[in-house]
Amino acid sequence: MKDDRINTLAMLAAAAMFFSTLEYLIPKPVPFFRIGLANLPILVVLPFFRNRDMAALALLKVIGQGLINGTLASYVFLFSLFGTTASVFVMVLFYRIGGRHVSLIGVSALGALASNVVQITLSVQFIFGPRSWVIAPPFLIIGTIAGAFLGVVAGSFSRDSQWLMRLRREYRGEAAQ
Repeated sequence: MKDDRINTLAMLAAAAMFFSTLEYLIPKPVPFFRIGLANLPILVVLPFFRNRDMAALALLKVIGQGLINGTLASYVFLFSLFGTTASVFVMVLFYRIGGRHVSLIGVSALGALASNVVQITLSVQFIFGPRSWVIAPPFLIIGTIAGAFLGVVAGSFSRDSQWLMRLRREYRGEAAQ
């Protein structure tokens, strides 16, 4: 079963990298803004992945993005790492606390908000200074809307995907052993 979990993590990380690459084809309404398509694999497994597996998937996603986009040795990588860490932490926390009362839409919007707040704060503190606050309102608004949209997509996929239903059953069966 451990090999299946590793294979699943690798496949989901590859999907995140694929979505990250696709995202570069989408025009950015605000500088440095990304919709967060690479977070879709994280969102769909949130209801049943263990916390450590969520952390591993997030780390693989960030490292993969850094390698593919050539940002591994730049501040962009650090922004992505800290933004993703904050996002996954908030999403896991709210999903685990809220249970069935919190939808993937709300969880995703909160994760996007957390990521954007961390990235703006890093920008203010280390790169661009207080001028970064100028971009904060549109960045936070657009990011939260994009996060909610990704939550809608993840929720729809989660309801309709036979593959994900099988994966959920296998994963829960493994966790019970």
